[in-house]
Amino acid sequence: MKNIVLIGMPGAGKSTIGVILAKSLLFDFCDTDLSIQKQTGESLCDTISRMGIDGFISLEESVICKKAFTNSVVATGGSAVYGESAMKKLKENGTIVYLKVSPEELQSRIKNIHTRGIAMKEGTSISELYLERAPLYEKYADITVDCDGKTAEECVDLIIHRIGAIYE
Repeated sequence: MKNIVLIGMPGAGKSTIGVILAKSLLFDFCDTDLSIQKQTGESLCDTISRMGIDGFISLEESVICKKAFTNSVVATGGSAVYGESAMKKLKENGTIVYLKVSPEELQSRIKNIHTRGIAMKEGTSISELYLERAPLYEKYADITVDCDGKTAEECVDLIIHRIGAIYE
């Protein structure tokens, strides 16, 4: 089976759902945000402050392109879709799952917008960022799972069902 790559907005549940999904499928789990933090030795927020948004996105793309994923659930950062070569690599040996969450639900989920390390221009709202990124998530997605009002476990069940349908 291919890797399963989770994409979506910050607050969509990629890391939380990814861990549960990996356990359910006996896969490895990789969070690319944690890989970036390990490489830089600092928080995402500090890296974005130091490098700027474009620098961070370039670093994120480089980290993803250098990593080897096998039988893994990969939780990407919300901005990974800006890196075309990273997304091409992830798609070559993976099924891309877009965890779709409405801007309204994201607003209620994200409490630490200024310290979370989100690659977004100052003064940009979550709704504006959603409108910018949603077409990219849709472009790369093999499967879209609507996560509004669902628990992480319900989302995992939907993903497993939808991926099973692809490989039948």
